[in-house]
Amino acid sequence: MSALPPVRRSVLRMAAYQPPLGNRRGALRLDFNENTVGCSRRALDALRRLTQEEAAVYPEYERIQQRLARGFGVPAGQLLLTAGTDDALRLAVDTVVEPGSLVVLVEPTFAMYRFYAERAGARLLVLRYGAQMQFPEPSVLRALAQRPRLFVLANPNNPTGTLVPLAVLRRILQAAPRTWVLVDEAYSEFSDVTVLPWVRRYPQLLVTRTFSKAFGLAGLRVGCLFAHRRAAPLFRRAQSPYPVATPALVAAEQALRDRRFLREYLRAVRTGKQILVAGLERLRIPQFPSAANFVLVDFGRRAEAVLRALRRQGILLRDRRSDFGRVGYVRITVGTPAQTRRLVRALEALW
Repeated sequence: MSALPPVRRSVLRMAAYQPPLGNRRGALRLDFNENTVGCSRRALDALRRLTQEEAAVYPEYERIQQRLARGFGVPAGQLLLTAGTDDALRLAVDTVVEPGSLVVLVEPTFAMYRFYAERAGARLLVLRYGAQMQFPEPSVLRALAQRPRLFVLANPNNPTGTLVPLAVLRRILQAAPRTWVLVDEAYSEFSDVTVLPWVRRYPQLLVTRTFSKAFGLAGLRVGCLFAHRRAAPLFRRAQSPYPVATPALVAAEQALRDRRFLREYLRAVRTGKQILVAGLERLRIPQFPSAANFVLVDFGRRAEAVLRALRRQGILLRDRRSDFGRVGYVRITVGTPAQTRRLVRALEALW
């Protein structure tokens, strides 16, 4: 058999990203930070109203883009529609990162930042959160003095749940006028902290948002990349013409308009988090404060047995040992109060 034609050397050096996506149907899925109640009924109704004609033609973005931009409080020209945050990250990296250019990350964080940077052949400078998941601001500012091409930060961060204050983000942007600074706000609805209005002020700032978390549309893959008015056309130039399908667009529009659904879900998550934290404290399970819809805990050497036992009961949590180099760290998505009480009861029986 003949050999395959060549592929990029950066791809050959990469490790494949393999999320555990099988055997989840019917389980209490507290492993992927998804909305545990589903999406807005208005979003579902919009999907049901799709016509044969709409399915047969390419999506028209202008009207929905204007409405989404109005909902996010930015000019339409500063919003690019993407197939979830993953696509927004890919677009950002493909546009600004060249082989050999420097990219700065703070890990542990969302694995796709490293994935896309490595695929592009970037040089990585990887900093670390502290033992108590504190953000290493001094190290970040020193790294930015090297004028990297791109700095990526999740806020709140996944899997630590930590939130970088706005004052720190402002210092980062002031220290990096020649570096693209991408702030991934996938979980901003839970923290109520955002730098999205700053895209008008800082030409190097990029912000990503997703409808996969708070809005419950992970299965439809729709997100946004926001950029300064002078920068947005550069990213639009590098983007494929129809990255988001019509069903995702119409569902996203209605999901963003359904403020009542969002308020009620965020209230349920806040209550669920209080129940979870209280239960973990009673069991003396170490945890880290979180501004998102998940909590990072340390089950220690009992982690594997606990995760297996919970899986047998139909409760899925996310093992994050690979982020920390040892067994024990587990990320728990916060469900509704009833879902969280079920988890806490199961933990009490196992612990």
